[in-house]
Amino acid sequence: MKKGILIAAALALGVFAASVLAQAPTYVGSAKCKGCHSPEMRGQQYPIWEKSAHSRSFATLGTADAASLGVKDPANDPQCLKCHAPLAGDLKAEGVSCEVCHGPASAYKSMNVMRVKEDAIKAGLASYANDEAVKAKCLTCHQDAHGKSFDFAAQWAKIKHAIPGR
Repeated sequence: MKKGILIAAALALGVFAASVLAQAPTYVGSAKCKGCHSPEMRGQQYPIWEKSAHSRSFATLGTADAASLGVKDPANDPQCLKCHAPLAGDLKAEGVSCEVCHGPASAYKSMNVMRVKEDAIKAGLASYANDEAVKAKCLTCHQDAHGKSFDFAAQWAKIKHAIPGR
């Protein structure tokens, strides 16, 4: 009798675990990245982002510059939001945050997963093989944006955020 209960419990736990693992990853917000990605020894990715124009990209939609482009309500215009605030809901105000480039972090955000880069990639972390791959991602928004040219090398130098030693 006890053996049957244990088997049933193990099966139920397995079904539950499989359903949790099968769920699509979700966005968790840049605050979840801050703790691990702020120290100098890890590359200071969060402070680099926080000081960048990417962290303020949504806020720029409320400026006179944005209004001068002739868009009635830039902060709610889908054409503007697709680059200035690609994540919806509460995360919109983060602008172009970590997950915009690296994918929804719910499945890879834990230290147990992030410790091994290959595991993080398997869990959904978008990683880029080289600078050309990064450039291709950047150009999805920066290709002739607002008629301005984009100097990838100069801009990438400002926000590059590798983990030291990798």
